[in-house]
Amino acid sequence: MDILGTLKGLASDSGFGLFFAEGGWKYLIMIAVACVLLYLGIHKKFEPLLLVGIAFGCLLTNLPGAGLYSPELWDAFLDPTNPAYHSFGTIMTHGGLLDILYIGVKAGVYPCLIFIGVGAMTDFGPLIANPKTFLLGAAAQFGVFFAFFGAILLGFTGNQAAAIGIIGGADGPTAILTATLLAPELLGAIAIAAYSYMALIPMIQPPIMKALTTEKERSVVMTQLRDVSKTEKILFPIITSSFIILLLPSTAPLIGSLMFGNLLKETGVTERLSDTAQNALMNIVTLFLGISVGATTVATRFLTLQTLGIVLLGLIAFSFSTVGGLLVGKLMYKLSGGKINPLIGSAGVSAVPMAARVSQMEGQKANPKNFLLMHAMGPNVAGVIGSAIAAGFLIKFFG
Repeated sequence: MDILGTLKGLASDSGFGLFFAEGGWKYLIMIAVACVLLYLGIHKKFEPLLLVGIAFGCLLTNLPGAGLYSPELWDAFLDPTNPAYHSFGTIMTHGGLLDILYIGVKAGVYPCLIFIGVGAMTDFGPLIANPKTFLLGAAAQFGVFFAFFGAILLGFTGNQAAAIGIIGGADGPTAILTATLLAPELLGAIAIAAYSYMALIPMIQPPIMKALTTEKERSVVMTQLRDVSKTEKILFPIITSSFIILLLPSTAPLIGSLMFGNLLKETGVTERLSDTAQNALMNIVTLFLGISVGATTVATRFLTLQTLGIVLLGLIAFSFSTVGGLLVGKLMYKLSGGKINPLIGSAGVSAVPMAARVSQMEGQKANPKNFLLMHAMGPNVAGVIGSAIAAGFLIKFFG
């Protein structure tokens, strides 16, 4: 028996040996990226519930030889000239563990299940009490379309530009669903950019808020919101989902899931289902979503100039969404005779409740008697609806 030859063959066929093959250095870089993301998620607590899963999925998919995720199978799945086109059976038969988990992303199941949980945790009361804040949620989608045209100018296709632009909505599940349907090859970069910027809201938004508002505007104390009846809260998800879906049917998966979750919360007779949606369901789906999205960050596909362009455009999208909300907030301040604090406009991005908390913090810095949190929650939850509508529009147009 040639023991030496056997050992050499074992070494060359192992994952360690594959690091020394052509292009193996790319896997080392992606493993380092995964470790940085794990550090940000665990130590810095940047969106840890999803970022830790995405980071670990990134680590697993870039361990050579593990065979947990097979991008070539998904290339065949998306190629209409291939016999395996749109055949999940091929994935189930020949794919690895992360390929199978990724089916939930590709089929759009995970983002919609998360939206059920988000709906069950959302109180639309502040929005119902002050429906004018719908305008702030709509204005905060400005960055989506600004980044879309920026991506077109940089040479991205219409589908890719639409998927990149939705980062500006600051809604992770919406960004993932849009990217999955329109530009699956960019999913990893878009997901990482979306969740990274959501985690960095306390760093990104305050300088923009201070640059676009005056001390006097930031000091405005808003009057207490009216009480919203239980009947209003029950009718809201029914009427809103019906109207929006009839207006734009492509929003049905996200809006329908969001409003269904909210209805479970507000009825008062489905507490067990609401509790499951908020906790067990959200936790399980978050596990699967994070690790399977992270699996798409394969070194050979991820380490490109295109990825850097996506990260930059995502920052632009997010920043201009904040700008859009603030500018309409300033307009409402003028039209109301100084009764509306424009800072609540920055909460129009749908990062709930982080963006509303940032509005509260900046308002209190200007005036310690300022309590903007509940007022900011109106545009904040309106932003969730707004980003879903923006995504539905882009999916309808480019899907």
